[in-house]
Amino acid sequence: MAITGAHVARAPRIRLGMVGGGRDAFIGAVHRIAARIDDQYELVAGCFSSDAEKSLASAADLGVARAYASFAEMAAKEARRRDGIEVVAIVTPNHMHAPVALQFLKRGIHVICDKPLTATLSEAKKLAKAAEASGVVFALTHNYTGYPMIRQAKAMVEAGELGTLRLVQVEYAQDWLAEPLEASGQKQAGWRTDPARSGAGGSTGDIGTHAFNLANFVSGLRVAELAADLQAFVPGRRVDDNGHVLLRYEGGARGMLWCSQVASGCENGLRLRIFGTKAGIEWEQENPNHLWVTPLGQPRYRLTRGGAGTGDAAGRMTRIPAGHPEGYLEGFANIYAEAARAITARRDCTVLDAAVTFPGLKEGVEGVAFVDACVRSSARNAAWVTLNL
Repeated sequence: MAITGAHVARAPRIRLGMVGGGRDAFIGAVHRIAARIDDQYELVAGCFSSDAEKSLASAADLGVARAYASFAEMAAKEARRRDGIEVVAIVTPNHMHAPVALQFLKRGIHVICDKPLTATLSEAKKLAKAAEASGVVFALTHNYTGYPMIRQAKAMVEAGELGTLRLVQVEYAQDWLAEPLEASGQKQAGWRTDPARSGAGGSTGDIGTHAFNLANFVSGLRVAELAADLQAFVPGRRVDDNGHVLLRYEGGARGMLWCSQVASGCENGLRLRIFGTKAGIEWEQENPNHLWVTPLGQPRYRLTRGGAGTGDAAGRMTRIPAGHPEGYLEGFANIYAEAARAITARRDCTVLDAAVTFPGLKEGVEGVAFVDACVRSSARNAAWVTLNL
């Protein structure tokens, strides 16, 4: 039987490279899954470890044909290929984000970088200037901004449904570092508690930046100054594992941020509450498909992902019908999908949809400035300081 009708070829997948994320790495696998969910990327090259043998072995595990012993070699050789990578995912420890990104930026290769942007504020500002000069797409994987109900919350704030914002409460509590896990040789704990690799912030850099970014993203507010009290509760630990931060926003709103990796019994307790003159909203990452809304003087009600009462902002981040859980991996995939739209628009010389939103350089510099301000404030007995933006 003859088949008639026009055949529309799909756009070619974006050629993706990866630096870091080899054997024994956690976040590299998350990025690879996120990139595959919407089938817009193809992983074609990588330098998966600073150890050349491990990089090659990891490439073999993943079925990636082009493996490199160093990220500098990868950047140089991929840039010369007609079929070279279009974008690189950087999933290394924090101190390597800047040197890796700079190698690819100067060759015009787009970047998707894990957070925080860099280990130090001076590096963040230098990297931001280099990325802006290169004109490439630069996405930062603050994945929680990709959750549908977070997009719903942001849209409600922007529409004025909460009224004038007064209070922002955000927390991210874990317990996985409640004991000196780094002393056991555990890889993830080792680099996250080493200031030479993590930067000056421990819990503030690892999860505090997520909480800070999420509060800023949804509220649209800008922090004017903060006062931080940081602790390293585990004896001998060289970076903070708990932090309490007071926030003063421009315009008069106030906030509090708590981040902890020693809160016994907490797994991934990221929670956001915002209160305005008309209503309050509440969202928690461990139940991400629900957004609670409490209008002033009225009963509390629940919005669900894909359910009645949600709008276009949440809808464009939603893949499956209401009642089927979506969460961490899908939120990550939404950031990859938004970056893909931006990269494809550049490739095809088309106008990017104004609805496309993902964290980038601005949010990256703000996150590192937040950590820097927290460390400075805590060293001065929780004095009020401004962010050095």
